Amino acid sequence: MRWVVDTCIIIDVLDADPQFGLESANLVDRYQCDGLVICPITFIELAPAFEGNMEQAKFFLKQINIDYLAEWNWIDTKNTFEAWNIYVEGKRNGSINKRPIADIQIGAFAKRFKGLITRNARDFSTVFPDLNIISNKPK
Repeated sequence: MRWVVDTCIIIDVLDADPQFGLESANLVDRYQCDGLVICPITFIELAPAFEGNMEQAKFFLKQINIDYLAEWNWIDTKNTFEAWNIYVEGKRNGSINKRPIADIQIGAFAKRFKGLITRNARDFSTVFPDLNIISNKPK
């Protein structure tokens, strides 16, 4: 079963980020054998990194062997609905920090797969405590 790759990991690799780039690239390499996929929301979030050039984004993702064609389905909507409620309740009572809806959607999408590869594990684990998360640990 495939892993969902969070947007930050892809941008780390694309930009050869001095702090996170190498470790993010290693995570991508390490989990290739299971298969890698991105949420459609991640594809949208990547637009500025490629200056709106969709063909460049698709080419880059093909080069690092990450599937960008996985479809959003009703289970993803259901998971997002439930997670958004948990998030808003947590935000209201002060137990969860502010996160964009995109993170909730990416986490909900990842529930349908093996899990999520990210460097922001804590942001996802508070709303998705049962989600399998692989985290980038820079040295």
